[in-house]
Amino acid sequence: MEWSERVVVRDGVRLVCRDWGGPGPAVVLLHGLAGHAGEWDGLARRLAGRFRVVAVDQRGHGAGERRPDDVSRAAHVADVVTVAGRLGLDRPVLVGQSLGGHTAMLTAAAHPGLVRALVLVEAAPGDPDPTAPGTVGAWLDSWPVPFPSRRAAVSFFGGGPVGEGWAAGLERHEDGWRPRFDRDVMVASLAENARRSSRPEWRRVGCPTLAVFAQSSLIPERDVDAMLGQRPRTLSASVPGTGHDLHLERPEVLHGLLEGFLIDLV
Repeated sequence: MEWSERVVVRDGVRLVCRDWGGPGPAVVLLHGLAGHAGEWDGLARRLAGRFRVVAVDQRGHGAGERRPDDVSRAAHVADVVTVAGRLGLDRPVLVGQSLGGHTAMLTAAAHPGLVRALVLVEAAPGDPDPTAPGTVGAWLDSWPVPFPSRRAAVSFFGGGPVGEGWAAGLERHEDGWRPRFDRDVMVASLAENARRSSRPEWRRVGCPTLAVFAQSSLIPERDVDAMLGQRPRTLSASVPGTGHDLHLERPEVLHGLLEGFLIDLV
């Protein structure tokens, strides 16, 4: 099964989706910061046999609008709502990794009638982190752009499925391989997380929720404990032998967790 491209424009901003089709309830996949819709391909291909699966290139990323004027959290939430409406996705399950999980959580809190269920992959509410934009900016500055070859990019990103997944987000130029996003847009996308907590929104989420963490998680243990303490009915799981990009490392394990969770909902 392969995907078809669907384009949704909201307030002049182009959002590009990989629509995998599928016969059942809708599942919307949201990538993390500096990511792209294609990193979900391994999981989407598995889910599409039973669910209607759509992966979104969000604003500022991938094939989406590269330099949108608005990169606020509210803009990202409004994009999800618009994609669901335009593509006819009835009460989708939102699955988000990292910052995409944060977007999914905010959407579920703000639009409880829209979201059937929520799956957070290496994502959790937390306190303001003023260091986040600078840390991400320094990380992006460390990329040896342009990469001389795709193989060099795969190696830089750690090789294996994680390296392949990140390299797939690059595009070829005359001088080498470059990201399909701009550094300043990525840094600006974290501005709100740097100054405000998202714990109040987490407490407002009312739909069934599954939280999946890596064994070597980037989420501090205290944040996971606080998250589960605030909503003790949240289901949680940890995937052995994985890091922050567990959806790339072990898509088959994530698929098993998701399918078990989703089947109980339908």
